Amino acid sequence: MILLRAVAIWMLIITVETVQGILRTIFLIPVMRDFPARQLSVITGCILIFTIAYFFTSWIGAKSKQQLLTVGVLWVVLTVLFEVALGKVLLALPWERIFEDYDLTRGGLLGFGLLFMLLSPLLAAKVRKIALVSS
Repeated sequence: MILLRAVAIWMLIITVETVQGILRTIFLIPVMRDFPARQLSVITGCILIFTIAYFFTSWIGAKSKQQLLTVGVLWVVLTVLFEVALGKVLLALPWERIFEDYDLTRGGLLGFGLLFMLLSPLLAAKVRKIALVSS
C-alpha cells in the first residue's frame, strides 16, 4: 500500500513539475534564456516537491526512515525514467541535451534536485515531527 500511495503522490509531483515546465517555457525562457531558466526551475521544483511531500508524507503511510527513503528512491527512479522518455520519445532531444541538466561541470543542477527529491519524504516527516519506528 505504501508504494502504491507513493506512486500516486509521484504522479501529483510530476504533474506539478510538468505545469512548472510549461510556465517556465512561456514566462521565464523569453526573459532569462533557456538554461538559466532550467537552473532556476530546479530550485522552485525543490520547493514544490517538498511542499507536496510535507502535506502527503503521512498519508503515504511510511513509518520508518528506510520506508521514507524507499519512497524517495522510487520518486527519483520514476522521475528519471519519465524525463528520459519525455526527452527522447516525445521531444526527440539528443542525449547531450538530456544529460546537460545533470552535468555539474556545465552548471546543471538537476542532480541536486533529484537528491533533494530522494530526501524529501524523510525531511518532510522530520519537519512535521512524524514519529518514526526503527527499521
